[in-house]
Amino acid sequence: MNNWLHRALDYVSQWLEFQMRQSEMPGCVIAVVHKQEVVLERAFGHADALRHDRLTPRHRVRVASHSKSFTAAAIMRLREQGGLRLDDPVGRYVKGLHPAIARATISHLLSHSAGIVRDGNDSGQWQDRRPFLDADELKAALAAAPVIEANSRFKYSNHGFGLAGLVIEAVTGEPYAAWIGRELLAPAGLDETTPDMPAARGAPMAVGHSAKLPLGRRVVVPADNRTNALAPATGFTSTARDLARFFAQLDPGAKRSVVSVASRREMIRRQWRDPHSSLDRHYGLGIMSGKTGDWEWFGHGGAFQGFISRTVVVPDHAIAASIVTNAIDGLANQWSDGVMQILQAFARHGTPSAGVRSWTGRWWTLWGAADLVPMGDKVMVASPALMNPFMDASELAISGRDRGRIGLANGFGSHGESVRRVRGRGGKVGELWLGGTRLLPEHRMVAEIGKRYAGPP
Repeated sequence: MNNWLHRALDYVSQWLEFQMRQSEMPGCVIAVVHKQEVVLERAFGHADALRHDRLTPRHRVRVASHSKSFTAAAIMRLREQGGLRLDDPVGRYVKGLHPAIARATISHLLSHSAGIVRDGNDSGQWQDRRPFLDADELKAALAAAPVIEANSRFKYSNHGFGLAGLVIEAVTGEPYAAWIGRELLAPAGLDETTPDMPAARGAPMAVGHSAKLPLGRRVVVPADNRTNALAPATGFTSTARDLARFFAQLDPGAKRSVVSVASRREMIRRQWRDPHSSLDRHYGLGIMSGKTGDWEWFGHGGAFQGFISRTVVVPDHAIAASIVTNAIDGLANQWSDGVMQILQAFARHGTPSAGVRSWTGRWWTLWGAADLVPMGDKVMVASPALMNPFMDASELAISGRDRGRIGLANGFGSHGESVRRVRGRGGKVGELWLGGTRLLPEHRMVAEIGKRYAGPP
């Protein structure tokens, strides 16, 4: 593992721990894979916040629309085996569809360009007001006309991926879950992943949680319901580790994979841009893609009642990272972008030199926390409360054991001013001065704030 990556992952853990404290999210697990090897796996918080059950990396969670990437990979395997072609009309395999839907191709389904309704005329399954559709109910919904003309724009559709699952069943002559478990999950080595509930026998399952509003407190959202014919779109249960490992295999540069290099390239190839979004996201075949900072990525996200998750792969660095959360307002998407920003900062500046290596730690003022993070020949002043902790970060130029200056800061900061560390008895650093601001360790800041504002305990 690259030296900079090792240090970056150390800070990723520190930053996520702070984010969990600040956001008061129930639970979060992160897994990072580098060159197909797991290099970070850590859980924070609770599997059940009301019962205070600790969350572990082995807890399964609902990973929702990550399911689409599994389904797309399964279709590509069938294509490689000669079972179907991407330009086949879906009506060749599934009967009873509206004629316009029957003419749509398998590629249209996988790229969300078939024009099919997103979740039907009653999407109460997403509010726990009704069960997810079974196969007959899904086919009945697909007997209606598409919403817009096929191949006219990107239009996300869970019903469309449910139909892709019916195609897989028609081609293989087997139930979707049975075939995909044997032909995709097992060869990929994913022993913590199932296509729908229930999870594997004996496997620990995290519960979901609501947001604090409008009730004023979080409640448990069991999220143990089956998704039936919509499993190919949203039913999967998994772990951050299995997600990171699977998506790492979809990197065209990966040495081991369940699908060919050509299939992987076709899956991640950008086919449609999200036409009404400020995020500049694109979609391929069961795969999202975009850019965070300077890094191009592909992957997918997932949202199930009580769970938010996201997985990204950065092919240029052979890194895959997955974050799963068990709250309906979970910050997996924002934290995923933050992780990429942290990794980019370390990749850009490199490992710290001997002269700055000791300038570390989390320091506090009344205004919050600041992290000293050495990189290269400088020390970055990160803000762990931010979703990108290195955004506009000041840079310290170190000139002695406990001396330096603020070598770079924004115009509203303390650019050019002095930096010093103050040591107490035994030589331990007990204070940090950035310009005229005195920063303290957390326990001392707690005592100061409590004494000044809170009065006696």
